[in-house]
Amino acid sequence: MNKTIEVVQVGIADYQIAKEHQHLRTVGLGSCVGVVLYDLHSHVAGLAHIMLPSSNISKGSSFNLAKYADTAIPAMVSELNHTFNTTRNRLHAKIAGGAQMFQFSNQSDTMRVGPRNVEAVKETLQSLNIPILVEEIGGTNGRTIEFDPVTSKLTVRTIYKGTTTI
Repeated sequence: MNKTIEVVQVGIADYQIAKEHQHLRTVGLGSCVGVVLYDLHSHVAGLAHIMLPSSNISKGSSFNLAKYADTAIPAMVSELNHTFNTTRNRLHAKIAGGAQMFQFSNQSDTMRVGPRNVEAVKETLQSLNIPILVEEIGGTNGRTIEFDPVTSKLTVRTIYKGTTTI
């Protein structure tokens, strides 16, 4: 008997967790990076839509930890470990996004949001000893991604380039 697949939408500067019979999807990955963490054995996965590299640039009283690579990824790992009984050594990562959406004559570091997001995601995952098994990053086009926790397949739809599964 076929079960209906529920699609769990992940917004910008958000993360969500899914399990069997659910897929994780996020749209609008331009300079943002989609980070999928998954456990092959328990068929549980999390997807974060990372908007900025570091929480050090946060200003104001309302802090959204899902917005930054250095806070979203550890929070997602913690939730996967505590709520869904995964262990960090069983987690793997797939990442997509980090495009350089706009070209400027002045290529200051602040304008390299996509590449800086990718660097921060990779550094954070490395510090947590979570291997990145596959990536679809860079370029100049936006992406939509969808992840299936059972098959561990990440579908990447890139504007003007089509769909790939990694």
